[in-house]
Amino acid sequence: MALDSKAIISRFQDYLRINTVQPNPDYYAAANFIKLQAQSISLQYQSIEFVQGKPIVLLKWAGSDPSLPAILLNSHWDHPPLGAEIDEDGRIYARGTQDMKSVGMQYLEAIRKLVASGYKPLRSVYVTFVPDEEIGGADGVGRFVESEIFKSLSIAVVLDEGLPSPTENYRVFNGERIPWSLQIKAVGQPGHGSKLYDDSASENLTKSIESMMRFRASQFDMLKAGLKPDGGVVSVNMVFLKAGTPSPDGFVMNLQPSEAEAGFDICIPPTADLVALEKPVEVRPESFREAITYGNDNSNPWWGLLQNAVNEAGGKTSEPEIFPASTDSRYFRKAGLPAFGFSPISNTPSLLHDHNEVLSYPSVCLLSG
Repeated sequence: MALDSKAIISRFQDYLRINTVQPNPDYYAAANFIKLQAQSISLQYQSIEFVQGKPIVLLKWAGSDPSLPAILLNSHWDHPPLGAEIDEDGRIYARGTQDMKSVGMQYLEAIRKLVASGYKPLRSVYVTFVPDEEIGGADGVGRFVESEIFKSLSIAVVLDEGLPSPTENYRVFNGERIPWSLQIKAVGQPGHGSKLYDDSASENLTKSIESMMRFRASQFDMLKAGLKPDGGVVSVNMVFLKAGTPSPDGFVMNLQPSEAEAGFDICIPPTADLVALEKPVEVRPESFREAITYGNDNSNPWWGLLQNAVNEAGGKTSEPEIFPASTDSRYFRKAGLPAFGFSPISNTPSLLHDHNEVLSYPSVCLLSG
């Protein structure tokens, strides 16, 4: 391994080892690490706290023409670091290797290399490291985008979190599914467990669950048949079920409850047919039209510029996709900015939030090259 590569890997491991796991992340340690990296490559550094204990780190690489709108490279802190050890095949195991400490370090290592070469950008480039993305981002990017500080930056385009690609083509995301937490509470006649009632709470809840599961199956069928990608279907997953009267050793088994509840985690793409979703849910979530997409047409020159830059570096991009989950990009899009999800990691299975999250060190070095 070349000396430069060893230094890149060492910095990446140091970053991974900083504990930024919820619910007690050490954001200040992460912010101090980023500050040292910024100082080492002469970037302007600012720490902003809209919520105490949740710093947003803002770095600036000043361009030669400050009148031009700037570029923002966004990343967030994530997951416990574990050991960040390298195995005999050159794979680094740690939470955050894919999501998304690798991308944050990619930004800094690429700038480090360009600064060393004497390159100066025409536009200013801002790099942000933000908290709380994994728990919704309201106190992170949500506050940042609404602030006068952000508005003063004059941002033209944002690069944010993407996904690894199992093929040689890098994945690019120009929209995302929006989460919706749905809780259904059914009521009915309580009574002895031996009696049959019409419209009992459990019976009423079961009807709603069956309706939701039929809709889920219709979406899953399209996914399994290859008719739509992950980001193109509405995902519906039941995450809790609550009913019954507790007893010291479990539940009272001869008593029908008067209430029963179920909770669903639903992710809705901006292309979804809300009328079709309305039938099983019986609520029409109009607000999900906020999931704005930016297509690869002539009205969005940034897509062509990103595609050309990847091609010139010897890579290839896939056609833009809808991100299957939600990210901080939704805040930027809601503010009217084009935002692309782009994690340049190829030939790697996606293991975000999974066991043995891993990235090979050749991939890490390629990211910064």
